Amino acid sequence: MSNVVSTHGAGLDEVLYEIEDDHIALITLNAPERMNTISGPMLNALTRLLVKANEDPAVRCVILTGVGRAFCAGLDLRQERDGGGISSAASPTNLDLRNTPPTVMFDMDKPIICAVNGGAAGYGMDTALGCDIRIMAESAKMAAAFVKRGVVPESGGTWFLPRMIGWAKASELIFTGRTLSARECLEWGLANEVVSDSELMGRARALAREIAANAPLAVQAAKRMMRMGLNETFKDHVHHVYLQLLPLFRSDDMKEGVRAFMEKREPKFSGK
Repeated sequence: MSNVVSTHGAGLDEVLYEIEDDHIALITLNAPERMNTISGPMLNALTRLLVKANEDPAVRCVILTGVGRAFCAGLDLRQERDGGGISSAASPTNLDLRNTPPTVMFDMDKPIICAVNGGAAGYGMDTALGCDIRIMAESAKMAAAFVKRGVVPESGGTWFLPRMIGWAKASELIFTGRTLSARECLEWGLANEVVSDSELMGRARALAREIAANAPLAVQAAKRMMRMGLNETFKDHVHHVYLQLLPLFRSDDMKEGVRAFMEKREPKFSGK
């Protein structure tokens, strides 16, 4: 591993950033003493590091995880209680929704794997849902506890859940504020797979390497097309896909992919 970057907040390295071998960026929430609940500085740091990973041509896949027994237990309610939390700045005149993790993640072209190492509650659950792929440790849970705290899923849950699991299941989960085990998340379609706690990061890295071994321009174009397809007609979508294909046809990566296939070897993509 190399290029370890930390972001300081309240005396802590609250978000860690590492560039690993095989073009993988690892972003780690690192406030285990408060179960990685999100403070204002932590929110800003996560946003900056997601942008950093997306803009770095050396990065082809991102893993997001947490340290300790929780992935992220939501917003830092102690700060909220004392009037210094995120909601204290949430007025119509100064709330910048364009530069927050949910919107930044949604616009990212690089695939994001969430390695859910423990509880993902409230904001933490929405953040996990905003990733492209979720691998959960056996002990992990998702808690849609918003209505139990007097709020709504504020960071994408009301948009993601009906699309992921259908209106009826999304309604059941959001309106009850229920907590789902990792196995229940798998059954509901909220997790791609569940592994033992000790295998979590190894499995996430293996999947990230599998993704990163492919042509990065093609992977990123595919993600853009999937995202656009959520809100356009089939005919419009086919047109947009064709426009994405034109530059890919002229790329070095497509030439390498064809050569590797003909020569019966693994391709070595350059991202050009």
